[in-house]
Amino acid sequence: MTEYRYTATFEPAEEGGYIVTVEALPGLVTYGSNLDEAEAMAIDAIICHIEALRKKGLPIPEDKPPYKIPIVSRLAVAI
Repeated sequence: MTEYRYTATFEPAEEGGYIVTVEALPGLVTYGSNLDEAEAMAIDAIICHIEALRKKGLPIPEDKPPYKIPIVSRLAVAI
């Protein structure tokens, strides 16, 4: 058994919940109604994606650095 690690991006969806993408695996998009569900759905989607690549005899991509992940910070100011 081989362990793979991928950077997943969780973006809030307009209708609620989270849309999840994995930049290293083009075309992989999933959704969860909350963070826990979104993470579980992402793990399942990654497994299915890798299994499909294996069946086709294609290489398994390595993770890409998360260049597009925004940095979010709550800033406190006193005036």
